[in-house]
Order: sequence, then structure tokens, then C-alpha cells
Amino acid sequence: MFAKLTVLALSALAACAAPTALEARSFSGDGTYYDPGLGACGKVNVDADMIVAVSHLLYDSYPGATPNPNLNPICGRALRATYNNRTVDVTVQDKCMGCQGMYDLDFTLPGISKLVDDPVFVGRLHGVTWDWL
Repeated sequence: MFAKLTVLALSALAACAAPTALEARSFSGDGTYYDPGLGACGKVNVDADMIVAVSHLLYDSYPGATPNPNLNPICGRALRATYNNRTVDVTVQDKCMGCQGMYDLDFTLPGISKLVDDPVFVGRLHGVTWDWL
């Protein structure tokens, strides 16, 4: 009897742990850079800010998004992006209307410069992975 209860308890515990593993997944998309200004989150951003614009596809479908883009709960979320073993931490402050993939990112120049030495020469980065912090 004890063995059956132990197996049942361990099975239930394993089932509860599954969603945590799904939440920890990484995203992948292209990385580009832009000159910021008034962002979709309602703040005026400058070139020196370590911010990112996420794809409009992600921004507009993010849980809790409303018709007012300034109130999107994605605003202010931090993420860590990685490209060729180099990383940068940035904060979401805008949406990228030109991004075609759901998980594409548009960095400010200081942000993308942490991932590549010459972003102007490189242009588009393919295979940028990222995770929420």
C-alpha cells in the first residue's frame, strides 16, 4: 500500500513540475538596431538607453495587452539576449513594426554593440536567442 501511495505522490509531483520547464524556454529570432524616440510604452527613449523593441507580433499578443499600447504589461520587462556567446541585458520599451518574426528584437546601438563589434557592417543578426529575466 505504501509503495502505491509513493508512486502516486511522485507522479503527481512530476506532473506539477512540468509547467515550470515550459516557462523556462528560450526564444530565437533576428536582431537589428534602431534609433529610438517616443516608444510604444509611452516613454521618450534616447540612443544611450539599453532598451529593446520586441516584434509587434509579440507586443500585441502579450498576455494582458490592451488597445492602449502604453499600458502593455510587457513594458519594462527585462530580457537577456545572446548571440555568438555574447550577452546583453535590455528592457522592453517599444515595439518593432518592421520585425517579421514573432521573437525578433530591435536593439538600440549600445545594446546590439554588446553582441557584435560592428553592427552597422553586420546589419541583421540571425539566430539571436533570448530569455525573460
